[in-house]
Amino acid sequence: MTKKEKSTFVINTLNELYPEIPIPLDHKDAYTLLIAVLLSAQCTDVRVNQITPLLFAKADNPYDMIKMSVEEIQDIIRPCGLSPMKSKGIYGLSKILIEKHNGNVPQNFKDLEELPAVGHKTASVVMSQAFGVPAFPIDTHIHRLMYRWGLSDGKNVEKTEKDAKTLFPKECWNDLHLQIIWYGREYSPARGWDLDKDIITKTIGRKVVINEYYKKKAPK
Repeated sequence: MTKKEKSTFVINTLNELYPEIPIPLDHKDAYTLLIAVLLSAQCTDVRVNQITPLLFAKADNPYDMIKMSVEEIQDIIRPCGLSPMKSKGIYGLSKILIEKHNGNVPQNFKDLEELPAVGHKTASVVMSQAFGVPAFPIDTHIHRLMYRWGLSDGKNVEKTEKDAKTLFPKECWNDLHLQIIWYGREYSPARGWDLDKDIITKTIGRKVVINEYYKKKAPK
């Protein structure tokens, strides 16, 4: 299969599996999504969804958020990990949203990426899910699967994002990145991977990855 044929197979299979695509992080607007994505760094979405209701009950907008201290924010979000950095980021970006953006989350990459603790991936999630702007946020699942499927060389997330944007049509990006995340979790995880259930990798996967899988499975 050519890469173009592979990418078409991926799109068709994922559309069959996930015709309705749930958003992994609970939120009600661009601000609460931004905070949830920031909290999800090195933390599971399940854990974030347990913590954000506690935080948003006290502050679900930048004006209320800066009424809290960094320490108060940190106490609430501690279970998400990296709480010293994340609490400073949440407080700092809330302050900047008020001072520079009338309390609104900016709808462009440049302003988003200038906010404390907001990198390109976080900005991409907000642009795609809150504002419907085509973007292709690369998380660990997508990075892993793009390599497994032979669609990227796995050197770094920047290269994976570039390859994904080249291979897949722009109008598919926002749905596709979520579909790949769900697929990675359900059918192609890093641990406990069962290739027989992973129809996409089984069909189009990188030969060296498949061979390595069977080598590990072979009886000693």
